[in-house]
Amino acid sequence: MKYVSTRGKSPAVGFAEAFAHGLAPDGGLYVPESLPSLPGDLMLEENPMPYPALAWDFFNLFDTDHDSEELIALIDESYGSFSETMTAPLVQLAENLFLLELFHGPTLSFKDFGLQLIGNLFEHQIRHTGEPINVLGATSGDTGSAAIHGLANKKGVNVFILYPKGRIAELQERQMTCTAAKNIFPIPIEGTFDDAQRIVKELMGDLAFKNKLRLSAINSINLARILAQSVYYVHAFMQLPMDNRGDVHFSVPTGNFGNVLSGWLAHKMGLPVERFIVATNRNDILHRLFTTGQYASGKVHPSLAPSMDIQIASNFERFLYYYHGEDGKKTAADMAKIA
Repeated sequence: MKYVSTRGKSPAVGFAEAFAHGLAPDGGLYVPESLPSLPGDLMLEENPMPYPALAWDFFNLFDTDHDSEELIALIDESYGSFSETMTAPLVQLAENLFLLELFHGPTLSFKDFGLQLIGNLFEHQIRHTGEPINVLGATSGDTGSAAIHGLANKKGVNVFILYPKGRIAELQERQMTCTAAKNIFPIPIEGTFDDAQRIVKELMGDLAFKNKLRLSAINSINLARILAQSVYYVHAFMQLPMDNRGDVHFSVPTGNFGNVLSGWLAHKMGLPVERFIVATNRNDILHRLFTTGQYASGKVHPSLAPSMDIQIASNFERFLYYYHGEDGKKTAADMAKIA
């Protein structure tokens, strides 16, 4: 399996390189050269597979750089710290209404699903290469705390997380600043999450600087994050009673467009979902996109859900790439207009 840039001007690379770099040299985001299909019989299983087993089956379709035993060990270690045996249980609230619980990880955030795995992948990579890395990220709260707890005390990894001062939940700020891990560096900035994210993208886009400091990305611009989140959509479907699997809709709180994109990619791979509902707050750039066809950022409005207080959705670029029929030139042209 090879990975290409959404902007079409970077060479195809393997999983390990796409994961390590996060952002492609041309400024685009990595996507699979071709999306594999989910096994058809998977959707016919009456009982869900154990979550780690499903994650292994799923990642086996994408990660051809690790052997099976390595991948199994990394996945088992990543999800072994979750407090719920089902990892991501599906709870029925009413007739035809279910809630997917994604808060059983160490920081109570859905981002633990990607960042626990990413932490172990980074550590495994460093053991093999002997080369330390500096991980850079921006957060509105949950990415930072989940990244820090996924990477705290990992050998050979330093973690620098930018976050908007006064604009994240107190609990998540404490989760970031009270680890006592010597490799963790939370950095408050004046401004919004979009400002923090722009700084990260500019640093990652400076190839000489990036290569000199061996920078890697922790945000959902890193494809491994997106793929790890796709797994729980498949797992949720497998937990549904058979007579509820005919007309499935997912409603997903959305900020940076990574979570719902993960589900949509699983759908493109064969997960039978009728509809994804992009749920936003007042920071409604994605709602406006899908209702008017216009993608235009505005002022960020603080809310009680700071992870949704975003006006520049990074993963829109991956969606745009598929909208353009996987045409990197068209995607690059549109992204130039947005920038």
